[in-house]
Formats: sequence, C-alpha cells, structure tokens
Amino acid sequence: MPGIDECLLEVMRLPGARGAAVVDWTSGLALGTIGDSPNGDHEATAAETAEVARMAAEQPAFAPHSSPAEGDRPPGEAAGPPVEDVIVTTHDGYHMLRFVETAFDSSVFLHLWLNRSEGNLALARMRLGELAERLVLA
Repeated sequence: MPGIDECLLEVMRLPGARGAAVVDWTSGLALGTIGDSPNGDHEATAAETAEVARMAAEQPAFAPHSSPAEGDRPPGEAAGPPVEDVIVTTHDGYHMLRFVETAFDSSVFLHLWLNRSEGNLALARMRLGELAERLVLA
C-alpha cells in the first residue's frame, strides 16, 4: 500500500500527467505535490482545487439518496464523501479530483493535471481510483 509520495510517483507515470497533489479539502493544504502546477504555485493550486472539491462534496444535489444511513453501515465503516471524483476540462488539459475514503473522517483528495493531447482520461480515472483505494495516510 503506497504512502503519499509513492502514490504521487505512480500518478506521474500516467500518459500526459503534468502534475499531481494530495490535498486536504477542508483546509486547502497540499499534503504532497509532484510535477508542475497549473498556475506555478502548488499551494495556491491546492487551495483553489480544495474549494471546487468542497463545493462538490457538500452540495445536496450530489449526495446519493440511496446511500446507507449511519446506523445501516457495518461497524467501523466510515461514510465517504458523496462524490467519487470531479473532472474539469480546459482547452489544453483535464483536472481530476478523486476523493479518498479512509477509516477515519477523511477530507482528502488526489488532484491530477493531465495534458489533453497526451492524456487518456478514462485510463487516468481508473488508475486514480485504484490508487485512492490503496493510498495509506499516516
């Protein structure tokens, strides 16, 4: 199970990967970064993407109506964010925000910035999902 640094290294192996980060969407802090940042500042990018993640995760419009109620989940199973991922498309790239579910109250997501002409959005989404499941936050 990879930690933050190992996870980010794996993410950067994706075709077209330009930069990536693990971000706490509550505080907007980057827990780890690699590669380039769209605006040249990883910390500013983390804060900006955290706002997008927070808006998506906290809106009732995106909350699943069929999710199990608190008492219906098996003991020890945390309620994850109601959104799996957010994809923002720009003229030259894709930004993927993949929420990470953990055993504790998680507010973490992976942010991947892909070059639009070199990246494969479907592949990146699948791999980011796999990495989010395996990511170990200590």
